[in-house]
Amino acid sequence: MSSEAVLRAYQFKKALLPEGWADDVGVEIGGDGLIVRVTPGSAPDGAERVTGIALPGMPNLHCHAFQKGMAGLGERRGPAGDSFWTWREVMYRFLAQLTPDDVEAIAAYAYIEMLEAGFTTVGEFHYLHHDPAGRPYADIGEMAARIAAASAASGIGLTLLPTLYTYGGFGGAAPNAGQIRFINPTDRFVTLMERSREIVAKLPGAAMGIAPHSLRAVSPEQLREVAAVFASGPVHIHAAEQTKEVDDCVASLGARPVQWLLDEMGIDDRWCLIHATHMTDDETTRVAQSGAVAGLCPLTEGSLGDGIFNGEHYLAADGRFGIGTDSNIQIDAPAELRQLEYSQRLKTRARNVMTTKEGESTGRSLYARALSGGAQALAQPIGALAPGHRADIVVLDANHPDLAGASSDDMVLDILIFSAGRGLIRTVLAGGKTVVSEGRHHARDAIAQKYRATVSRLAKG
Repeated sequence: MSSEAVLRAYQFKKALLPEGWADDVGVEIGGDGLIVRVTPGSAPDGAERVTGIALPGMPNLHCHAFQKGMAGLGERRGPAGDSFWTWREVMYRFLAQLTPDDVEAIAAYAYIEMLEAGFTTVGEFHYLHHDPAGRPYADIGEMAARIAAASAASGIGLTLLPTLYTYGGFGGAAPNAGQIRFINPTDRFVTLMERSREIVAKLPGAAMGIAPHSLRAVSPEQLREVAAVFASGPVHIHAAEQTKEVDDCVASLGARPVQWLLDEMGIDDRWCLIHATHMTDDETTRVAQSGAVAGLCPLTEGSLGDGIFNGEHYLAADGRFGIGTDSNIQIDAPAELRQLEYSQRLKTRARNVMTTKEGESTGRSLYARALSGGAQALAQPIGALAPGHRADIVVLDANHPDLAGASSDDMVLDILIFSAGRGLIRTVLAGGKTVVSEGRHHARDAIAQKYRATVSRLAKG
């Protein structure tokens, strides 16, 4: 629990607490941005009364911020067999142009959109490290510093996940021209991590983890080495996103990606398997039993044609999951959760799939599980309105017409996710500071202006 003196206090008409819904909830926040006290049915002295409905801010566990600048670039049909792999070539051409200033401008805009859309902490899976020729900048952490600056400018919480990316494919394949800005041998990656820790240490509401990109981009030996060197904190890795990836992994390592990680790395609750789209039933059960988090990015997975996660089986095994915006094709927390459920409905030809109990609210199940899994994956005290947690609070408009028919508290979440969407979000606090009012980020004009100038210049080549 925070030992800070209370600097501000609020009373919300209704709030979702770890133990359930409560009315007239007092929330006291310290100078460190953590919640000091939560008192249902009581107004702290000097509390600001808020008529809205308070929810914990949603963690965004997987993001490549720079890809926000690619809006519209991947939506023109390519050659026969247009796929994730052809989209990747478009992405490589886009990032080849980016300067550190560009990355900061794009990330800042992506982050304010996240805050307006209900995300209050982001896991930045950060692999754009070097200059266009593949040379480290004079400060090897130059790009990490730009991500930190974007986080500070927006107010969003950050878990920085520097990415180890060494090879262009399975079997130690040489990187192609589009990948040279990502590449680090293990020793240089360790130096990058050390510098990134120095950068993040100066940023309130920030944490660190490691992100071996994938089994195609790191060797088994590297993966074991970095997991041992960085023996605490989260480990994020892309796994089984594409069927070609699965087939190539079997050909190279003699096992499917998730199978190999389970058997060889002994994954546990430190791990977040990004996408995990193509798992067998046995792999699905074992991942659930391991305590790892499945990092699901439903809008991006749909955009890229990745496939559909084995959600029904995973939930039946009590698997943990969170959501991420990945390519940032659309930044919208309720929409990610809606896409997750709808993809399962299309797969199973049933309704209300991502629940486990008769009569359970699908919206409540999705929201609560994504809060818990996201907080675990980002290794921060987030995802709950409780003492000692970061004061990340999303406030919904209690007087919104779409809520007029809400006959139960949980229906608020059903309407948020399946009907009204982000239009319900009026106010957002991040680390105890109000960053969004009336649905609009306080720094939107200035940040949007820089973003607009950046992408306009990039579009001209």
